[in-house]
Amino acid sequence: MPPTDNAPINVKLLLIGNSSVGKSSLLLRFSDEQWLQEDESSPTIGVDFRVHKMKVNGRSVKLSIWDTAGQERFRTITSSYYRGAQGIILVYDVANRESFDALPRWYSELEKYVSSSVVKILVGNKVDKEFSRQVSTTEGQQFAQRMNSLFIEASAKTSVGVKEAFQEVVTKIIDTPELWAPVADKGAKAKRNETAAGGGSMPGNIDLNAEGSTQADGGCAC
Repeated sequence: MPPTDNAPINVKLLLIGNSSVGKSSLLLRFSDEQWLQEDESSPTIGVDFRVHKMKVNGRSVKLSIWDTAGQERFRTITSSYYRGAQGIILVYDVANRESFDALPRWYSELEKYVSSSVVKILVGNKVDKEFSRQVSTTEGQQFAQRMNSLFIEASAKTSVGVKEAFQEVVTKIIDTPELWAPVADKGAKAKRNETAAGGGSMPGNIDLNAEGSTQADGGCAC
């Protein structure tokens, strides 16, 4: 049965893209309304995790947002976190052509790990660096259309477009009931099976219904 109108909808989002494109900064700006100077931030090691609650079209939504490392050496670690994701946020740096040119590889990875129904949004980050832009808005939009993805440009530094990026992808997920309606039944069944098998859980899965879920709940054990 789908959740009642009063029950929050659990949604899992995954942030992917090259290293240093600002994935962690986008998440920090969205979840905590904070921004760290680039010289104060450090690359994500493995996977970081945040829980965030929001309202979408009158429905309560509880987000589990997984921020993956962009470095190649972590790809075997983070690939397991694609499981169960309903939304993918692909990030590139508008002032870094290489990060945009790498997008086909990231989309190829998505084809291996997620279904075609999963909602994808392409985010061109760091528009505050307009003076050094290497990828035009039009080029980003056209690529997103070819890849059947939503598109937005944003800046974690100035907060432009950040809330809208998450809002758009979550709204599209809510408008696609097959992505979330069965989650309650499947989750209960999976939990019973895990209990029967002696517990244990796969990377990237967390009980969002548990009280007091925090960033520490999803810490990477790698």
